[in-house]
Amino acid sequence: MSSALLSIILLFSFMPSEETLTLTHDGETLITIHRTEFADGILGRAAVDEDKYAELEDTIATQVYMDPVNAKLDEFGQIIPEETGITLDRRAFRELFFEYFYGSERVSTDVPTFTLFAKVDKELLKEIRAVQMGAYVTYFNSHNKERAHNITLAAEAINNYVVFPNERFSFNKAVGKRTPERGYLPAPVIVRGELTEGIGGGICQVSSTLFNAVDKAGMNIIERYTHSKRVTYVPPGRDATVSWYGPDVRLINSRLKLM
Repeated sequence: MSSALLSIILLFSFMPSEETLTLTHDGETLITIHRTEFADGILGRAAVDEDKYAELEDTIATQVYMDPVNAKLDEFGQIIPEETGITLDRRAFRELFFEYFYGSERVSTDVPTFTLFAKVDKELLKEIRAVQMGAYVTYFNSHNKERAHNITLAAEAINNYVVFPNERFSFNKAVGKRTPERGYLPAPVIVRGELTEGIGGGICQVSSTLFNAVDKAGMNIIERYTHSKRVTYVPPGRDATVSWYGPDVRLINSRLKLM
């Protein structure tokens, strides 16, 4: 009898109250939650439904996340400083949530976050912009608007990209998947020796230009494939085909300096 009574007392003491909690970030409301929404339906209202909590945590993490932005050079060679990013402090958020669930009278709070620092800051960029290690130029028809658009997107993705000593660089990873959602357009591509149309057509000119530039810089190229059909923008054998699920241009910065 005494043990049963003790269990009832403990359950009652941890019973969550009814207040809502508003979660904010940078002065804006993200969501308002209620304790009962996260109570475990099997164990009772005194326990948190971990699946529902995990869904909330992931939602908040997505809402607050912001990528850091590396420092870069503008078209005039001037340095544009880096920008910090933000990510959810999941451990602190969990502590905050459980404190609220089990009786805190808090009604509104900022979600806890970490600062994400850019990989390349302006001080690093000052070090590596002094000497040109390699260069290569190719030309394309700007009147072919779809192809020119794809070339521009891919070139912007690798522009100002910094490779640290002994770091590996992947063209596919740096540029990302070529999809309509990311702005890439249908344009001519070479598939099995035939000219056809595909999303992102034209970016192989960017990868080929990059390959020749880094080759002149003496970097260690560990992956590169030529097209199945000759291209006109580089001499024979100097092209570098890429595709998301296939060939890539990969290299290692074997120098003892940033590139």
